[in-house]
Amino acid sequence: MSVTPVPWTLSDGRELLFFSLPGHVPAPVDDRRALPVRDSAQSQLRYDRQTGEWVIIAALRQDRTHQPEAAECPLCPGPSGLTSEVPAPDYDVVTFENRFPSLSGRGGPVAVECPQGFVSAPGRGHCEVVAFSSSHSGSFADLDEAHARLVVDAWRHRSADLLARPGIEQVFCFENRGAEIGVTLTHPHGQIYAFPHLTPRASVMLAQARTHRVRHGTNLFADILADEVADGSRIIARDDAFTAFVPFASRWPVEVHIHPNRPVRNLTQLSEVELDAFARMYLDILRRFDQLYGEPLPYMSALHQYSDSDAHREGRFRVELMSIRRSATKLKYLASSESAMGAFVNDTVPEAVAERLRRLR
Repeated sequence: MSVTPVPWTLSDGRELLFFSLPGHVPAPVDDRRALPVRDSAQSQLRYDRQTGEWVIIAALRQDRTHQPEAAECPLCPGPSGLTSEVPAPDYDVVTFENRFPSLSGRGGPVAVECPQGFVSAPGRGHCEVVAFSSSHSGSFADLDEAHARLVVDAWRHRSADLLARPGIEQVFCFENRGAEIGVTLTHPHGQIYAFPHLTPRASVMLAQARTHRVRHGTNLFADILADEVADGSRIIARDDAFTAFVPFASRWPVEVHIHPNRPVRNLTQLSEVELDAFARMYLDILRRFDQLYGEPLPYMSALHQYSDSDAHREGRFRVELMSIRRSATKLKYLASSESAMGAFVNDTVPEAVAERLRRLR
């Protein structure tokens, strides 16, 4: 059953939301930390005329907390109100506006067509942190099903709120796990970005989906799922609500997509039963990841969501999980082909990766 979060206001005006398991009541204390130095223009969007894409310039993030000792972790509970982003003796799941946001401030969506000169815009949008647990060690895969479902509830609640805000074009929930990925805090957590524009990859995929609709009269993502199920060689897990598979044209050494079996655009359109199933499937895949090489796998998790607008009509909710580890001892680096030209070269065979993951339970 979805929960109603308990709000709390931090000393600098940011809202903190406590999502709690049954019988757990949050007990926040006054936040007594020094206020961060803020600039009226914390971030900026700059338009790249070569690609038609917006680039976020966010110098404030240079000062974000980087790999602190466990005793100084800003996501661990802070009952004194002096040390933590969560001024409380304990918590289950919390969300709050990022202290070092890439995007902040309200305003309309940004859009330009074939501009001349240097075009910029305020970096309006919203960035939040989702702390999965008060425990400093562990990861999402270590949560029990009820706690994992609580994180899903937090994602769903924040997606509904942010998608409804004026000027927000896309809401992106994601997680980075592992030093190899570049995380700055090891405490189990994820983030949410609410963009004032459609991200480049979402734009490309929606364009592909619209072309597919014109040519075939069907939805691209539904057809991909049906084709993967019919083929079967890359399916890892499937139940009444969700299917997990390694995609045919995987870009990453380890890559798994999780699709709902019925078409929805975002988390808010899933039923309570489907949300339970999603939490179980997500946990299942992450636990398989950690068995793959006998140690925690560095990964990125991306929840693709779309609004109910006509422009997003062909979009479908799904999750992409990716790892840069290509063997127990080797990493995949995005070198010139990938970084400069966007031409991915995968060192692993998708069917072989699927077979290995399928055997792990």
